[in-house]
Amino acid sequence: MRYLIVFFDWILYTSLLTATCATGLCMATEKLIFHYNGITGQILPVSWLHLLIFGGTLLVYNTPRLIPKPYGKIRKSRKHFGWYLLFFTIGLISVISSSYSLPAVVIKLMAVLGAISFAYYLPLLPLKGKRRLRDFGWLKIFVLTMVWTMVTCILPIIYHNNNPLNFPFDISERLLFIFTLCIVFDIRDIKTDIGNNIRTLPGRLGLRYSYQVINVALTFFVLVCLIQYTRYHYQGRLIAGLATAIITWLVISYLKNHTSDRAYNALADGVMLIYAVLALTF
Repeated sequence: MRYLIVFFDWILYTSLLTATCATGLCMATEKLIFHYNGITGQILPVSWLHLLIFGGTLLVYNTPRLIPKPYGKIRKSRKHFGWYLLFFTIGLISVISSSYSLPAVVIKLMAVLGAISFAYYLPLLPLKGKRRLRDFGWLKIFVLTMVWTMVTCILPIIYHNNNPLNFPFDISERLLFIFTLCIVFDIRDIKTDIGNNIRTLPGRLGLRYSYQVINVALTFFVLVCLIQYTRYHYQGRLIAGLATAIITWLVISYLKNHTSDRAYNALADGVMLIYAVLALTF
């Protein structure tokens, strides 16, 4: 059992779970695109786009862990330095190798999103004091929501030569889902952020109103799922969306009383993977 826990923690702190979630959400979007184009019952082929997203996620999340404090993400980063370096390298190789086989528009968009992601974690802004995007508490949640929505939803739409304007409800659904999870992680970090004078959304609203915002976002998520069903008549997608909303609400309720980093990283990130699996299954 102890070795299983160690292996599970290894998946978490190397961001393998996060990278898998990002890739899974991308594939969930692709399945909707295939359905929209009349292609059903087909297993999604693994593509260079998946490698780009998987590798890019590993690269972005492991880079800050290789940098000495005050900008390192994990307290025990020196202990796992070798693993961080390995998955940083894997991510870098994946991004470079996939870039040669992807359309220029995808590479350009991913480069912009990558730059924003690095500026979120690293002191790249030419400003005094606050030099990371995450140091601007009011901006933090919107940057994360935008980047994750763009990478997992809009990017695959463009990759498959579709117009994002043809998928307003799928984009809205993904945005509301990611926004909800971002609030959850900001709640986890509320004490640390306040201690660093970073006023995030939960820090400004307080826990009570933050959970109310989560409930409102999940409610709108369900409404968008229902509206989307009236447009596509895709029953499997509706089931996946409604089941995801219920599971997300249960996870958030659980996390109110179980605030360990392991619980947050496993369950909050895990909800994304559940969403992707359900969308790909039904």
